Amino acid sequence: MERREIAAVLAYIGRLDPRTIRTDPGEARDQLAQWHELLHDVPFATAHGWDVREAIRAHVLDSPYPVLPVDVARRWRTYRRDRLDRHTDPTPVADPDNPAAWRAELLADRQAVATGTAAPATHRQLTAGGPTPDVEARLRAIGSCIPPAARADLARYRPARAAREAAIAQGRPDALSVPCTWCHAREGEQCRSRRVGPDGNARGNAYRAVPHPTRIDLAAAELTRQGAA
Repeated sequence: MERREIAAVLAYIGRLDPRTIRTDPGEARDQLAQWHELLHDVPFATAHGWDVREAIRAHVLDSPYPVLPVDVARRWRTYRRDRLDRHTDPTPVADPDNPAAWRAELLADRQAVATGTAAPATHRQLTAGGPTPDVEARLRAIGSCIPPAARADLARYRPARAAREAAIAQGRPDALSVPCTWCHAREGEQCRSRRVGPDGNARGNAYRAVPHPTRIDLAAAELTRQGAA
């Protein structure tokens, strides 16, 4: 901001918070110099969401203390950081064999985004919405996002999951759908080896590929109950 813009900002602050008004010419001159020193690289307003008056108004509403130039500068830095966090560098049009031109174009784009003169390029940002129709058709055809061949290859690395999927496919009860009363595994967790030592305390904490029989019986009873309902 230029000095005349700083003067307009100070006049605006004085209307919102009379405590900041300086009636002595010397104090007013020093205040103007201080604000210009700290905010000379902060724009008055941009086309993409920044307005110094909004930052000042927010501070007056949120804080009982008079607004200082550092308060405005910090809000500006937060604004810049947020915009750069949402920005994805587009591919420069410069010749990639010219590193200097390539880097200069990237820096120019980032500077434009940071100063609010250009909108962030968010073409890689995640957006809402379900899968495309062709993806939905493939999922309906194979029944899973993991192809059957890949699932078969993974079975030896995750035997507990493979046994669970096989039980569900064959219409048998899913033992992991209920908690285990023997090892106290929660719903969805694998059973753990639980051996009782001579002192009566539990021993072992390794995962079991096969659920405990009591858990299988409990899952079968739950499946029967749901079928009867």
